[in-house]
Amino acid sequence: MTTKGPLKGRAARLGRLMPSGPSTAARTPFVLLVVVLLGGGLITLLLLNSALNQGSFKLRDLKNRTTELTDEEQALQRDVDDHSAPDALERRARELGMVPGGSPAFLDLNGTVLGEPSKATPAPKPPPAPKPTPPGATPGTSTPAGSARPATQPAQGGATPAKPPETTPKTTAPAPTTSGR
Repeated sequence: MTTKGPLKGRAARLGRLMPSGPSTAARTPFVLLVVVLLGGGLITLLLLNSALNQGSFKLRDLKNRTTELTDEEQALQRDVDDHSAPDALERRARELGMVPGGSPAFLDLNGTVLGEPSKATPAPKPPPAPKPTPPGATPGTSTPAGSARPATQPAQGGATPAKPPETTPKTTAPAPTTSGR
């Protein structure tokens, strides 16, 4: 039979360390801490999600801009290729008055001339293109205002007006790029 009396010795010392009765710790600060941590985590997650969405929009805009610039670069490269084609270079050289060179001659190291040099001769100039008829007039039936000669008569010197030079149609196929893309 045990009686509930005062504790003695070691049990008394341990009893003083343990609180007696119901817990006196308030639950309000703990609940408040949990709510603050959950709210802060939720707000942080929302901000992170917004930043990722903003970054994805910016990335999409940059990809679109890159595509536009790539298309523009390819168009410019096609223009450069068209202007540096041999027939285009020859046409522009003729417009500047250049003529194809004759047969070349070479100098040997000892001073002898190898080959027979010849002078470049200009090619005959094509006749000038015909003047356009005024709007509303049918070609060959009326004369332009201020002209004494009908449009069907040949030009001076007996030469007939030449057809305008034909232009080569441009292809729409993309040219290969040298950048490896």
